[in-house]
Amino acid sequence: MTRWRWAVAPEDGTRLFYSDDRHDQPGLPVALCDGIGCDGYVWRYLRRSLAPRRVLHAHYRGHGRSQAPRDRGRVGIDDLADDLAAVLDDAGAERAVLVGHSMGVQVALETWHRHRARVAGLVLVCGAPSHPLRTFRGVRTLEDLLPTVERLIVRAPRFINGVTRTLVPTRLALAIARRVEINRDLVRPEDFMPYLEGLARMDVRVFLAILAAAGAHSSEPWLGEIDVPVMVVSGGRDGFTPPERSRQMAEAIPGAVLLEVPDGSHTAPIERPAEIDRAVVDFVAGIQ
Repeated sequence: MTRWRWAVAPEDGTRLFYSDDRHDQPGLPVALCDGIGCDGYVWRYLRRSLAPRRVLHAHYRGHGRSQAPRDRGRVGIDDLADDLAAVLDDAGAERAVLVGHSMGVQVALETWHRHRARVAGLVLVCGAPSHPLRTFRGVRTLEDLLPTVERLIVRAPRFINGVTRTLVPTRLALAIARRVEINRDLVRPEDFMPYLEGLARMDVRVFLAILAAAGAHSSEPWLGEIDVPVMVVSGGRDGFTPPERSRQMAEAIPGAVLLEVPDGSHTAPIERPAEIDRAVVDFVAGIQ
């Protein structure tokens, strides 16, 4: 049975939507952490595979059904980690296994760092522990351009939001994504279009602020301190998070296991769901 609930961020009162796939099955719950601009599309298959285990999935502030941040200055990875802790509190979950994708890897790692007693294990999928914009498609161009883009957006945010809501959730955007990143032979349009639709609904100012915060964030100084079971999943042809970053992260975390999907891109969980879901379910089952 899935229940829809709202938690409240203690720092600024932002209302946070989350779904609770609650079952009577014993075992630790799993909390899913999205990438930026996402509200669950990448978990379409994994959520089914995890059943009947309890699964919590929250929308970040400014994403999906959650409220825009009441304090616009609170958009850092630390704020998102504290929001996740608030969701766990509201759900009555003392501990959970965190599964993060893309920026969700940073959120999961930061949640462990700030709320260690709440995290029983980590599954880190197609994401980097630090400064993801510096290696986006192998170069740091996005990091260099971001301040200029932010200045331009501030001048006409309503116009830009209108443009994105019109153009982003289209077949043209899907065609571009297929050429630029996702594996066109493995991704079905109905699996990827929800991402474009969710992204189009976001306020572009919130998106860019969170993107900048993610670009500045780093978990690397304390990766060696992580003392819970960790699985790292990477795509061999991931252009957003090059696979060597996943390998480096796995090497830095004591006892971490690495699963690399050779033909997987940044959306590997919906490209090779059977392979990834089986590995994640088995890994989670071994965590006490």
